[in-house]
Amino acid sequence: MQLFLICTIAVLVAGCSEQTGPEVGVILSDYPVPEGLPPIPVPPDNPITSEKIALGRMLFYDPALSRDGTLSCASCHRQSHAFSDSLPVSHGTNNQVGLRNAPPLINVAYARAWFWDGRARSLEEQIMAALTSPIEMGSDTALISARIMAQERYHQAFRQAFGRLPSARDAIRALATFCRVLVSGNSRYDRYRRGDSTALTAAERRGMQLFFSQRTGCATCHSGIHFTDFDFHSIGIHSHYYDRGRYYVTGDERDIGKFKTPTLRNVALTAPYMNDGIFPTLDDVLEHYNIGGKLFKNKDSRIRPLGLTSAELADLRAFLEALTDSTFITDPRFAKP
Repeated sequence: MQLFLICTIAVLVAGCSEQTGPEVGVILSDYPVPEGLPPIPVPPDNPITSEKIALGRMLFYDPALSRDGTLSCASCHRQSHAFSDSLPVSHGTNNQVGLRNAPPLINVAYARAWFWDGRARSLEEQIMAALTSPIEMGSDTALISARIMAQERYHQAFRQAFGRLPSARDAIRALATFCRVLVSGNSRYDRYRRGDSTALTAAERRGMQLFFSQRTGCATCHSGIHFTDFDFHSIGIHSHYYDRGRYYVTGDERDIGKFKTPTLRNVALTAPYMNDGIFPTLDDVLEHYNIGGKLFKNKDSRIRPLGLTSAELADLRAFLEALTDSTFITDPRFAKP
């Protein structure tokens, strides 16, 4: 069970590390989290408060933040899907088709970079980019400020949260606060890890052993308590990448086709899968890894044929399904107010 121990109180790095405290510019919140998860890291200028959470929740479900007034954050990040989308790639304002699958908003506070290519350096920056992207919400700060100023309900909410009238800047800070508390850590796997030997079935336990084995290597990238190393890899989804992923951020050709490792928490709820939503089911994902992916010059060397039997693949899928946290997707604190 040592594999599951947290090695740092600020999980902003891949897997376990030798760090003993948060990264520079980050403080740790005392907001309650499920047993086994570290404190939520937050920027010093945006601490978590109940007033900001409540305001961020209101804004998260408000379509007025989008340019055409039809799209809210929740349109592409639905609680029933662990705050992900059910489309291969999301649709923005005026039904524009996006480029990538909307990743789930699960434990995003612990990340060290945001978006599939990691171009955002903070959650606030990621939210700002989504709000103003022409193929997402298509808005701008002036429009956002005007829209929320026009709603009387926000006047008191912003005063309670920030002590002043509504603004786009504070709206982004409130949205980031709400997203930071979308913490999941109460799956049956978590109960098993905490000592409940009856929480997993025999098939799920076999799948867990396969997942953490050297034979599959699943846990080398989907590592730690968050089931992600927060790093970027090419896993051979395509032989040619029209979307070059991390390369757009670094300009390094070795990063062509690399995308951030997604968390596997609640993975059974977040189909379709991969950055472009190419795999409709978990079975499709497992088959991709079992055959070793497609040929690509930057493909991670750990992606190779596994030779798993159909029974072993079924056990792996059973374990992945045991990562579902039903309390997370039904928690009224995260639902539309």
